[in-house]
Amino acid sequence: MEIQIAKLPRIQIRKDKFNKLPENCGVYIFWAKNEAPLADASGIFSARFVGAKSAEAENSSHSSTSLRSWFSAKADKAIYIGKAVNLKNRLLSYLQINLAPKTKSMISEACDVSFIKVNSELESLLLEAHLVRKNQPKYNATLKDDKHPLYIIITNEYYPRILCVRKLDAKNYQPKAIFGPFPNSKNVYSVLKMLRRIFPFSDHKLGRRGCLYNHIGLCNPCPNEIEKIKDEKLKIKLKGKYLKNIRNIKLILSRNIHSVRRSLEKEMRQFSKEEKFEEAFFVKKQIENIDYITQPILPTHYFVENPNLYEDLRAQELSELKKILNSYFIIHNSLTRIECFDVAHLAGTNPTASMVTFINGEADKRLYRHFRIRNRKGNDDIASLSEVARRRLRHLSDWGKPDLIIVDGGVGQVHAFTSILYSNKVDIPVVGIAKNPDRLIVGGKKIRLTGSVLNLVARIRNEAHRFARAYHHKLVKKSLLQ
Repeated sequence: MEIQIAKLPRIQIRKDKFNKLPENCGVYIFWAKNEAPLADASGIFSARFVGAKSAEAENSSHSSTSLRSWFSAKADKAIYIGKAVNLKNRLLSYLQINLAPKTKSMISEACDVSFIKVNSELESLLLEAHLVRKNQPKYNATLKDDKHPLYIIITNEYYPRILCVRKLDAKNYQPKAIFGPFPNSKNVYSVLKMLRRIFPFSDHKLGRRGCLYNHIGLCNPCPNEIEKIKDEKLKIKLKGKYLKNIRNIKLILSRNIHSVRRSLEKEMRQFSKEEKFEEAFFVKKQIENIDYITQPILPTHYFVENPNLYEDLRAQELSELKKILNSYFIIHNSLTRIECFDVAHLAGTNPTASMVTFINGEADKRLYRHFRIRNRKGNDDIASLSEVARRRLRHLSDWGKPDLIIVDGGVGQVHAFTSILYSNKVDIPVVGIAKNPDRLIVGGKKIRLTGSVLNLVARIRNEAHRFARAYHHKLVKKSLLQ
């Protein structure tokens, strides 16, 4: 595994290099400086040769060995491994002047950096923990000496609790299950916070009254409240519900997410069959929330074995989307450029629209556009989208032509956009995306989305929604200050 990360491409620690990095979740690796650099003809060694690829190096094991022999053992040693929600911004932060002493020391020792893109924050957390545990970097001191790593434990009690503890404390709780160690407490608490919203659990000992988290639905059913119930049947039912939440969390932390999802789907179907629609809707929301935080979860070693896995996943998403669309449209080109439009307003005031652009499945913020809606009926989304379509057509030559347009909405929104395009003899396929559940609107048909296609379309739709609301909030704030 260590050999695999040593083969990752490397870049220099420079602002112009970091500015070209992707704004995605991922893991980054700082490498130590070479102690015995190979000088060139001028006697000067440049770090840019580290990780450089040539055709000979890729096709010849001898060349690869020669290239590696240029560097000392220290140059091949990772000295720090970290995770980032935004790789570009995180690595740029290391170029600031006022760095902490430990960070400053690490940067002065490092010569270059590698990175691996992943799909979600949860994946980056798991990958970071895996790589730190395998490679024991010098500056990841918290895990290197294994004195104070962070663990998630499930206690072996009548009402199991889920706690975040240090290794030295773990033995005091007689844990039934232990997960970790994890290098960053903030990220671990963030994961538990997300899971608790889906499967409420207790982190307190039994007491006489319901806890604070019980009142906000994060410890529901609360063991304290269960114990006060006189009705034995109801008490057993609520305890079973609590224990089921604990089992589901244990399975997710053990990466058995699919089994949890299958179990919930089976439960939802049973509730629907029994016409218990409220219970079925509750379970459905749990499934949707699981999909949101785990989209998709892959074994961490996949990203190490295949540094291009992130790009491969994006290509797979686009391929599967094109396969669906080809049943309704004739898509001659690949879906290289996808644009998504959304409208935002508050009761018709300060109406705005957004256009976000994804190139090869990745957001390209240089191509984003805002529209301030001029239509007097600001609460009419269909009229607003028609206006946006007309304004977009004026810029096909200078902004570029998309291969697919997605609008946030149903049949009416799709028709509004399509009619403007067709009346101007512009042939661009237009689809919509409706929520609850997420469905693709193609013509008058609704297609239920699952898997990688759902991840792609939902990611694009959510970004368009965020961008539209950001501009809308800016206009609202400006109007309030006038």
